Amino acid sequence: MAKKESSLKNMLIALLVITAISGGLLGLVYGMTKDAIAEVDLKKNQAAIEAVLKSDTPIERIEETAIDELPCNLAYDAQGNMLGAAVKTYSNAGFNGRIELMVGILADGTINAVSVLSQNETPGLGANMVNPKFKDQFNGKNPNAGYNLKVTKDGGDVDAITAATITSRAFTGAVKLACDTFEAHKSEFMKGGNVQ
Repeated sequence: MAKKESSLKNMLIALLVITAISGGLLGLVYGMTKDAIAEVDLKKNQAAIEAVLKSDTPIERIEETAIDELPCNLAYDAQGNMLGAAVKTYSNAGFNGRIELMVGILADGTINAVSVLSQNETPGLGANMVNPKFKDQFNGKNPNAGYNLKVTKDGGDVDAITAATITSRAFTGAVKLACDTFEAHKSEFMKGGNVQ
């Protein structure tokens, strides 16, 4: 058997063949899994919406919309009064990148609940944002009534996660973005009823 000589041409051909096969396999796997991934994401969003909009008043209908490019689900009671909204928000300033949250905001601007949709923070540190001790401190707080959505280190009212100030700032910033955006556009949502 003749031994092939190593040359730039042979190496480039081998590299192109390997790249084409790898790209084809990656495309095939993506095509087979994209629908399942989309379904999981949809279910996760629906569960988060239900979690952050829980209320004593029954929700009659939910309208999907977007405010300043943030996906938003507005909740109305049987009389058409707006109960609040579930706003999908984010921050790209986490320690390890993007953090996505679902923030439930009542019609008067009070934060009902916060749910973490995705994050890549450091386990045992920033990833502790999912713990009730941190995320539930926002529940029942109203930025319109003086609750300062900044960490205490920056003069605000939010207790940061120990050794994870960057994550805490990013999380709080995402909540603030949702609250500010909702408040700025709240009057547009009143078409279904009155603020309670």
